[in-house]
Amino acid sequence: MSTIDPSQSPSRQRRILAVLVVSAVLIWIDSTVLGIALERLADPVHGLGATPGQLQWAVGIYSLLFATALFLAGALGDRYGHRTVLMTGLLVFGAASAWAAWATDPVGLILARATMGLGGALIMPTSMAIIGWTFPPERRAGAIAIWSSSAGVGVAVGPVLGGLLIDHFWWGSVFTINLPIVVFGVIGAAVVLPNPRSPQRRRLDPLGLGLSTLGLLGLSYGLIEGGHQGGWDRWQVWASIGAGLVLLAGFLFSEWREQEPSFDPRLFGNRRFAAGNFALAAVFLTITGQSFYLAFYLQGARGMSALHAGLMSLPGAVGVIVGAPLGARLAARLGVAKVSGTAILTLALCFAANLFYDVETSLIVIGIIGGLAGLAIGMTVAPTTAAVMATLPMDRIGAGSAVNNALRQVGSVLGVAVLGTVVSSTYQHRIAPSLSGLPNSEAIGTSAEATRHAAVLLHRPELVQTANDTFVHAMHLAAGVAAGFVLSGAIALGLAFRTARPSQSGVADGAERERAEIG
Repeated sequence: MSTIDPSQSPSRQRRILAVLVVSAVLIWIDSTVLGIALERLADPVHGLGATPGQLQWAVGIYSLLFATALFLAGALGDRYGHRTVLMTGLLVFGAASAWAAWATDPVGLILARATMGLGGALIMPTSMAIIGWTFPPERRAGAIAIWSSSAGVGVAVGPVLGGLLIDHFWWGSVFTINLPIVVFGVIGAAVVLPNPRSPQRRRLDPLGLGLSTLGLLGLSYGLIEGGHQGGWDRWQVWASIGAGLVLLAGFLFSEWREQEPSFDPRLFGNRRFAAGNFALAAVFLTITGQSFYLAFYLQGARGMSALHAGLMSLPGAVGVIVGAPLGARLAARLGVAKVSGTAILTLALCFAANLFYDVETSLIVIGIIGGLAGLAIGMTVAPTTAAVMATLPMDRIGAGSAVNNALRQVGSVLGVAVLGTVVSSTYQHRIAPSLSGLPNSEAIGTSAEATRHAAVLLHRPELVQTANDTFVHAMHLAAGVAAGFVLSGAIALGLAFRTARPSQSGVADGAERERAEIG
């Protein structure tokens, strides 16, 4: 937002920022809290009996709709006012949270999560636009920093509060956290927030929205279904993957032809922009996928309570909070290749350390590795994002920021699809010989949760240990794949930025420029 409202007093600016921070906390809480509920949702007695594929959809569909609707949200805000769109997003998010909390089957939960992703997409870019309209350039960077801190709060609070609720109430209670936050956000937005509109309205791009959404749906469906019973040789799997890739190619082609595209593929002609975004997408892919399988490792294989599993996420959250400002300062002195490149390599080593986890691994060791991984993530995301934006001219930073945010969400979608599929397909293949001769062995071997439940019904306690050992093996394979993805991102980043001196990396100036133009 290029126009600043000079009538906003500092006290009013603080109230505006408080409402926007609360709205952002809502998104970050929900992006983490579902992981605590996955083990319970898979339980056929106390949950919904969801299959691994259904749980992958419940996690991934949120990021998918979030990614593809981001561009639509910004254009709607330009046309109808950013407060109007933000309040709509809050109401949609709240209604979908209630739907998810009282869903009676996995399909209902998946649809509710998709609606929540749409609501989140309406909140995020409109919040940034209001900050840009409210705060002058000299104060905008500080406002963005405070607003961004909501991520750390949400990541830290979500799993712990969610675990506490699950241990004392039903699984759907994790979504009721959102309801009072939505009420506060809607009232605060109506009373405090301005409703700026852009004099230059962006097009809504329904073709791009449709192609990108259907393309990612097709690709994700094929990847997830390939890991189910029946394997990868079914025509539905490859037809879905092929159709998804064709639709995504059509999306890129349609955007390429546009004068002012919502997602500008021409930006990837810049080597550093392309490499930096690839590295960030790889990081988000792996951390989302890891959070998926660690939930089942802690609560399923190790038998931890939901609250204790939530507490295990705190070291990582603290690491992110500490790492973000530390990484930005070091990158300004040493360059993004040395700082972010080293941080991504460290993250790859943390994933590799997952290969040594078993059901007896010390929780202190797991906490230390989680904290180190969080520190590496914080030291990667902030300086890399700033450096990537600094590679673009001033008039392209807005478009670059949109691409950057979308690719992070796409990485999250693919992380759940790819790493979740590695875990489920490996488990099903490896457990099958141990279940030979048992009634309904195919259903029993769908997941470790199903196997453990059958072990109780069949009075076969040895199957519990078999299920745990098999799951840990599958988790090891997924961790190795994750480490490979992150390592490829580190190599791409290092090669692209290896010749940049600290002053040329644009971390400090780039961060300021990015923040100043986000609105």
